Amino acid sequence: MTRDERPGGPAPFERPGGDDLTVEALGRLSEALETTERARGHLYSFHQLTGHADLQLDRAVELLRAAGHHRLADTVATELAGRNVLPGRWTFQVVEEYDDCYYRFFADLEKRARDELAGGHRHLHEARMKNRRQSPGGGEAPRPG
Repeated sequence: MTRDERPGGPAPFERPGGDDLTVEALGRLSEALETTERARGHLYSFHQLTGHADLQLDRAVELLRAAGHHRLADTVATELAGRNVLPGRWTFQVVEEYDDCYYRFFADLEKRARDELAGGHRHLHEARMKNRRQSPGGGEAPRPG
């Protein structure tokens, strides 16, 4: 007897149906949002790494001055440290604008589509795949006793 068949075991995994094209469309929209989530993570990495590099310039300026390279130290200190990465913007502003202008709209639209077409349920395609592909007992190791 598998875990799913034992009394008190979890019910079979189910999600609302829907026609195949709608499920596929919602799956593609969800997949696109997941890709955007990854891009957003890279944008935050860009923000943090750029900020860290900017702070590292302070030590470079100190060392250049100590080595007698005052003109180059001045250039780094006045023209590179604290420089905008885009006209008028530091990286935190790029992140905020991405979130406000693109990411939030995308996430809200994906949720609206799920709410309207699938009762708010996520990952319908994956749920169907789980029902088709999962081995008996969910692929979990048997529990003693």
